[in-house]
Amino acid sequence: MDRPLLISALLTHAERLHGEREIVSRRVEGDVHRTTYRELGQRARRLANAVAALGVERGQRVGTLAWNGYRHMELYYAVSGSGAVLHTLNPRLHPDQLVWIAEHAQDQVLFFDLSFLPLVEAVAARLPGVKAFVAMTDRAHMPASSKVPNLLCYEELVETHSPEFDWPEFDEKLASSLCYTSGTTGNPKGVLYSHRSTVLHAYAASMPDALNYSGSDAILPVVPMFHVNAWGIPYIACMVGAKLVFPGPWLDGKSLHDLFEAEGVTVSAGVPTVWQGLLAHVEANSLSFSTMRRTIIGGSACPPAMMRAFQERYDVQVVHAWGMTETSPLGSVCRLGPGQAALDAEQRLALQSKQGRAVFGVEMKIVDADGSELPHDGQAAGELLVRGPWIASGYFRGEGSGPLQGGWFPTGDVSTIDADGFMQITDRSKDVIKSGGEWIGSIDLENIAMAHPAVAMAACIAARHPKWDERPLLVVVRKPGQALERDELIRFYEGKIAKWWTPDDVVFVDSIPLGATGKVQKNLLRDAWRDHLLAAA
Repeated sequence: MDRPLLISALLTHAERLHGEREIVSRRVEGDVHRTTYRELGQRARRLANAVAALGVERGQRVGTLAWNGYRHMELYYAVSGSGAVLHTLNPRLHPDQLVWIAEHAQDQVLFFDLSFLPLVEAVAARLPGVKAFVAMTDRAHMPASSKVPNLLCYEELVETHSPEFDWPEFDEKLASSLCYTSGTTGNPKGVLYSHRSTVLHAYAASMPDALNYSGSDAILPVVPMFHVNAWGIPYIACMVGAKLVFPGPWLDGKSLHDLFEAEGVTVSAGVPTVWQGLLAHVEANSLSFSTMRRTIIGGSACPPAMMRAFQERYDVQVVHAWGMTETSPLGSVCRLGPGQAALDAEQRLALQSKQGRAVFGVEMKIVDADGSELPHDGQAAGELLVRGPWIASGYFRGEGSGPLQGGWFPTGDVSTIDADGFMQITDRSKDVIKSGGEWIGSIDLENIAMAHPAVAMAACIAARHPKWDERPLLVVVRKPGQALERDELIRFYEGKIAKWWTPDDVVFVDSIPLGATGKVQKNLLRDAWRDHLLAAA
């Protein structure tokens, strides 16, 4: 039978088969809230009626400024399931960018967590198209006074509307959700996901040789629900019936570890910068993980030193994955198969450091500057192109030039692919270092620096050089109490890379700027340090 693939069907499935499975949330109000998939379904239907009563029509956008929690999960299903489009706004962006994005998306209603009240107060007057602002709390916690017009209470909306709502059936290719890229130049671009692409993505991501989620898991998504739909976890969890544990705004190492232990979390997912804080807390307090056995790491390359710490010290398997906003996001997963069983520990770690093989549904190739396809030999490096049913074909409202090249999406990543299909990102095309006409990959140099016991964080950028045009410059944050100096760190590279790749200098700083999704903002580092080697010369 030809049945449409709709997001509402995931929720209906979870209600029927996994109704009593728990959803646990740390709330902005400060407590821990517990609910079930059955109650999620009831409240989502009430909320769907409320959204319709606010005048939102099919295809119109509903914005959210919210942490990971059960109310945000209710919005995921109420908005998309009713035929409107869920638009998750990133609260870490500059207010001017938020205003631009909300106006560009033509958001009709904006739901927000109380911790973002100051931000909403600062931008509300600049959003004339928003009909109502909804504080995601109950009446007892509503602000006594506010500069926000048409301010409504979330719990009152839910309570005053009926749980009787028939999820509509429509074309599976209609839009379900909207996310904007966090590009560092120009205005962000919107990526619109369909019901079909979202459900197919959830199928693929949950497969055993992909992210391997199941009903026996307790999943804690550290990756925010405002960042590429939390990598699809809110949809996958309903599909497989996993317990969900939402951390709210508390993403520090202690808060995460406490929640892992209290709720029996088996798997988590997030970017490397979050795991640094978690590992630092666990190491400093001689702790362990009693139930967590794997973590999905993506967003940026995971340093091998971090993999080693998780796997060898704490028996937590690291699953390295790659994707981007335009790929929904899952593109590849690094899973070792029977062919890698004979490898020794160091060889396995080297393979795990790659971003892995394409999941079914995604095709990959690498091309040179002329667009000619390069061999999959693990040596040739070129721009990574992808295609598939959940890969973007363009940007919302036609912003920017059409991205496709002959039906393939150019990722902007410089990569290699080996004969077994394992892909490795060697750099972003805008970050690659070109020294004397030869490329140097910054990620390899960063990973080596991160393996030094005195280094907390490292970034490698291209600095201008009087002879070689560009040379690698390391920007490093020391661990507290460490007295690491330049020469010691430079010597640390001996024997690990080709000698001419060795960074020319090291700059020690108190902090490295991170973007809205936890990635290092190398553009800011280049602005600050690109002339460092010229000045030293």
